[in-house]
Amino acid sequence: MREKPDFRRMLHDVPHTPGVYQMKDRLGRVIYVGKAKDLRRRLTNYFMPSRKTKADLKTRALINSIWDFEIHQVRNETEALLLEAKLIKEIRPRYNVSFRDDKRFLMVRIDLNEPLPKFRLTRMKKDDGARYFGPFAHSGALRETVTWLNLRYGLRSCRPRVPGENDYQHCHADIIRNCSAPCVGRVSFDEYMERVKEALKVFEGRNRTILKVVRKEMEEAAATMDFEKAGRLRDVMLALEKVMQPARTFARGRGMANSEERAKAAMADVIELQDELGLAQPPLIMECFDISNISMTYSVASMVRFTNGLPDNQAYRRYRIKSVEGQNDFASMAEVVQRRYARILRELDQVDPDRDADVDLQEPVSERARRVAKRVADEGTKSLPAGLPDLIVVDGGKGQLGMAMKELQKIGLHDVPVVGLAKQREEVFFPNRELPVLIPHDRGALKLLQRLRDEAHRVANGYHQLMLSQRIRESVLDEIPGMSKARKAALLKKFGSVAEIRKAEPKEIAEIRGISLHFATKVLEFLAIG
Repeated sequence: MREKPDFRRMLHDVPHTPGVYQMKDRLGRVIYVGKAKDLRRRLTNYFMPSRKTKADLKTRALINSIWDFEIHQVRNETEALLLEAKLIKEIRPRYNVSFRDDKRFLMVRIDLNEPLPKFRLTRMKKDDGARYFGPFAHSGALRETVTWLNLRYGLRSCRPRVPGENDYQHCHADIIRNCSAPCVGRVSFDEYMERVKEALKVFEGRNRTILKVVRKEMEEAAATMDFEKAGRLRDVMLALEKVMQPARTFARGRGMANSEERAKAAMADVIELQDELGLAQPPLIMECFDISNISMTYSVASMVRFTNGLPDNQAYRRYRIKSVEGQNDFASMAEVVQRRYARILRELDQVDPDRDADVDLQEPVSERARRVAKRVADEGTKSLPAGLPDLIVVDGGKGQLGMAMKELQKIGLHDVPVVGLAKQREEVFFPNRELPVLIPHDRGALKLLQRLRDEAHRVANGYHQLMLSQRIRESVLDEIPGMSKARKAALLKKFGSVAEIRKAEPKEIAEIRGISLHFATKVLEFLAIG
């Protein structure tokens, strides 16, 4: 077993900045994620612990399990909190307790295509054409800010999507909450939209002067002895400061301060990976596949591409598995690999319909792809096809690798390197090779593969959540009288689909909290008719 690295020496490269750190065990698995105002000071507490720190059994067990660490620099504590929660949800380290549930930080959503747009709070971002701001670490401050913006600009906060006179009769928010009442024409649509756009500037970061305005109003209220109003404005100002605190992307690694350094480090990992895997050329373009199952009903997949060791987000793809029923990761991997590279070959044929007479008909597909890409780039007359990667990675062991390789051979891609990355021991499997390659866990080559695999996992899980939310939102269950969102979500969570609900007995449905035997019978009667 390899020795632990010299943590004291490694600490010299850690900056005194806010950030998030990941502790890893000897197999390279993340076992704890934490945040810090000062990364070096916090990590020093782990690697040069006091007696008090060692006295806690859980902390001592964690310290003894640490074999490596990775840091992510951010700009302030708020960004650190958001990033910490995101990483814990994605990785679910064994020593973390907080943030392991499905609850997410709040975001602000507004759909400018609605007849009368309004601010809504949500915890999940959807691809629905609306604008989203956040997430925000301080939910109380966000709620305070939205309430104040609605009051200040007279924006509606009622529930109907298109409110009218009937809704207004039961509302009177114009009197109670200072709404401009666009539903009954108190203000025109254009004037209401101007109010919305002014309020949006706060979340867009284009109205920093609003803090000065609120501060001035607070001081004026205090000067006239209206301390109640001054107190409210003080709370609003504090909330605005928290909400308007800028959040930016973070840097990864030990002390990597800018994109140029990250690019250099990423390329070094690419070269090291070539050596570790014995590849003929550096894997400048890598693509990784991951499968994610949704209950027993749907499966989805992701494909992510790294170029020069860094994510190429524009090339990411998401797939809904079409030909596989139930949970079958092997068959799902075969389908998605076939769909991805069969399409690339079709695009290649479109830009190179007739091979040159001088070109050998036995030319490998990958060589042909490079030749055609160079020719098209030189001519500049056609758009470039996606192109083949230098390395294909599948998330899994021999089973997933074998299915992927079989599909690649069917379409003639015999010469593109493909490997499987097994999670348990981070073993790298090759086709037709019995023993896996074990890359030392402190090498950048393995960390690059892990980043690639983790990104594919993140994208697949994100698509999983999107499909789940759409399935819950768009369901025939919505048409059942008395069906609430909570009941619908509980039904789909237990049975997985409407088809499975139809097969259930009333007593099975009535076991769900909040659903009576009478309502369960009514649900089955409605579905039988539908």
